[in-house]
Amino acid sequence: MKIIRAENAGFCFGVDKAVKSAFNLNAEEIKGNIYTIGELIHNQQVIDALEKKGIKVLDSYDTLKEGDCVIIRAHGVGENVYEELNKRGVKIIDATCPYVKRIHQIVRKKSEEGYDIVIFGDPKHPEVIGINGWCKGNALIITDESQVEELSPGNNKVAVVAQTTSKGAKYDKICELLKKKFAFVLKFDTICSATVRRQTEAHELSRKVDAMIVIGGRNSSNTQKLYQICKENCSETYLVENKDELPLFKKNVNTIGITAGASTPESVIKEVIFHMQDMMNGHEGEIDFNKALEETFTELRPNEVVKGKIIGYNNNDVFVDLGYKADGLIPMEEFLDDPDFDPEKELVPGKEIEALVVKINDGEGNVSLSKKKVDFIRGYEIAEEAFKNNTPIEVVVKEVVKGGVVADFKGLRIFIPASQLSDRFVKDLTPYVGKKIKILIIEMANKRRIVGSSRVLIEKEKAQKSADFWDNVEVGKEYTGTVKSITKFGVFVDLGGVDGLIHISELSWKKIDDPSEVMKVGDTVKVRVTEFDKETQKISLGYRKAEDNPWYNIEERYHVGDVVTGTVLRMVPFGVFVELEEGVEGLVHISQISNVRLGKPDEVLSVGQKVEMKIVDINTELKKISLSIKDVKPIDPVKEEEPAVKEETDEEDVPTEHSEEMSNTIGDILNEKNN
Repeated sequence: MKIIRAENAGFCFGVDKAVKSAFNLNAEEIKGNIYTIGELIHNQQVIDALEKKGIKVLDSYDTLKEGDCVIIRAHGVGENVYEELNKRGVKIIDATCPYVKRIHQIVRKKSEEGYDIVIFGDPKHPEVIGINGWCKGNALIITDESQVEELSPGNNKVAVVAQTTSKGAKYDKICELLKKKFAFVLKFDTICSATVRRQTEAHELSRKVDAMIVIGGRNSSNTQKLYQICKENCSETYLVENKDELPLFKKNVNTIGITAGASTPESVIKEVIFHMQDMMNGHEGEIDFNKALEETFTELRPNEVVKGKIIGYNNNDVFVDLGYKADGLIPMEEFLDDPDFDPEKELVPGKEIEALVVKINDGEGNVSLSKKKVDFIRGYEIAEEAFKNNTPIEVVVKEVVKGGVVADFKGLRIFIPASQLSDRFVKDLTPYVGKKIKILIIEMANKRRIVGSSRVLIEKEKAQKSADFWDNVEVGKEYTGTVKSITKFGVFVDLGGVDGLIHISELSWKKIDDPSEVMKVGDTVKVRVTEFDKETQKISLGYRKAEDNPWYNIEERYHVGDVVTGTVLRMVPFGVFVELEEGVEGLVHISQISNVRLGKPDEVLSVGQKVEMKIVDINTELKKISLSIKDVKPIDPVKEEEPAVKEETDEEDVPTEHSEEMSNTIGDILNEKNN
C-alpha cells in the first residue's frame, strides 16, 4: 500500500502562529492565569496539551483579573473585545491571522467611509463574528446566491469581503449578482491563498488515489470543505481526528491520499501516518503526542543565520515560518531599498528566505529577524568573489557625494568616482540616483573601502560590439541606432559602439535646410549602410526609404497621353518647370506652350499659375517628364490694337461743330480794331 501526502496539508500559517504563540509563553513570567478566547484550534489533542501548560478557554470576561494573559486566536475578534480586555488590564497576545487582520482593516475603513458591508461566510463562524465586530455588528452576512435578492442595505455603496476559507468560484458568483443589484460594489479578494492551494491540491490528489484520509476537527470549517471536495472525487474518503479513527481499508486499496485541515498540527499528521504504516506492517505502535509536538519546534540562538518559509505579510512585517514555537518577523522596510521590489512577486507564501536572528522574543512572542544583516554578510562574500574573478555585479545608486556616487550592493556601500560612471563626461550625477547599474569592483581594501567602475564595462562592451560590427558589416545591411549628434551637414548615429553618418542629402527626399528638421538627439532610428571603410572606420548611412521617394512607382500614377494639372514652379529660357505633386516635376518646353513663337515663357505664364498639360514622355530612370500645354489648350500672347490711319485733306482737321463759333470770334476782333 502506498501513502501519498498532500504537500500543503496541515497548519496554515495563521493557526501555526497562534499555536506557537501559546506554547512559547513562559507561565512563570505571567502574574495571573492564561486564557484563550474560544478554542485556540479545532484539535482536541492540542487543546489537551495546552491545558497541561495551564492554558484554559475563557468562559466569561468576569473571571478576568489584572495580570492575567489572554491569547486571541487566529480567527480574530471584534473591536469591542479589545476594548473589554484593555479595560480589565490584562496582557494580550494577539495571534490573529494576518489575512484576517487585513479584513478587519478593510471593514473598519469602508464602514467609516459610508459603505454597507457584506460578508460572504458562515454567520456562526468565529472569524465572521470577529469581522462583523469591526463595523459595529452592522454587516449583512450571506452564505449563498439566493440571499442576494433579500439584501436591503441603507444605500447603494457596498463593500464585499469573504471568509478566508470560502470557495472562490462561489464568491465570484455572489459578487456578480451584487453588482447587478447595487449601483456601486467594491469587491475585496480576502480568500486565503493557502486555503486555495490546500483545496486545489486535495481535489487533484483525491482523483488519483483509491482512498482518501482527511485529518482534522469535525467542527473545523476548512476541514469540512476539504472532506466535501475529496468525497466528490473519491467515494472512499474518511474524516478522522486522530489515529484511533482510522478505518480498515479494503483489499483493493493500493494508494491512499492524506490531507489535513488548517487546524491540524504536524504531530497529528505524523501520528496518523506512523499508525497506518504500522497497520500495513502488521503491528501496532504508539507515539507520544506531546513529545512529537515539541519535536516539530527547532531551537534558535541570537545572531544565528536561519532559513524559513514566507507565510504572509502586511504593511509593517513579513511573517516567516522557522519551524520554531514562534514565527519570525522581518520589518517590511528592509525590502524597500530595491526600486523593483514587488511584494506580490517576491513574498510568495512557501518561498524560502534567509535571515539573521536578532531577538528570540521581541516582547510579543515573535522572533525578531533581519534580512539586511544576512544580505550584508552574503553581499560581502559575493563582492569579494566578484573582485577576485573580475566579474560584474549589479548595484543601486543611492546618493551623490563629493567626487562621485555611493551605490548599494546587499547592504555594502560602494563608491563609484564620477569619471568611472560613464565613458564620457557627466556633469550632473543626480539622474543616476535610484537606478540600477552594472559595475566591476576595481578596489577592495576592506568592507568600508570598496570602489567600483561602470566605465570599464561600457568600454569593454563597446569594443566587443565594434569588433562584431566590423566583422559582419555589409552594404545594404540595416541597423537600429540612436542619434548621437547633429551638424549642418548631417547626423551622427550610434550603432552600438560604432558611429555612422547620415548625410543631409540622405535624410529626406524633400529639400531641407537643417538636419534638425528631421531628427533630434536621442531619437531611435533605423538606417542602412550605404558605404564603409574598415581602415578609416568610416560608415555612411542611408535613412530615407525608397517607398517614400515621390518617384517610387511613378509609372503606376502617370501615363503618356494623360491630361494633368500642375503648378508653374520656375522659368528658364527654354521652358517652365511644373509641379505635378510634391517632389515630382515635369518640363514644358517653350515650343510646347503656344502655337505662336515665343521669346520667353513669361510672356504668357507666371510662377504659381495652374495649367493643364498633356504628358508627352516619361523617363523613370532619369526622373524626367515631358509635358505639352498647347496639345491641351495653347496659351498665345495677347495682340495690341493698332491706331487708325488718317486720310490726307487740304482742310484743317477742325471739328465742324466748332467752326462757326471760331469765325464769330475772329470777326469780333477785327471790328474792335477798326473802331
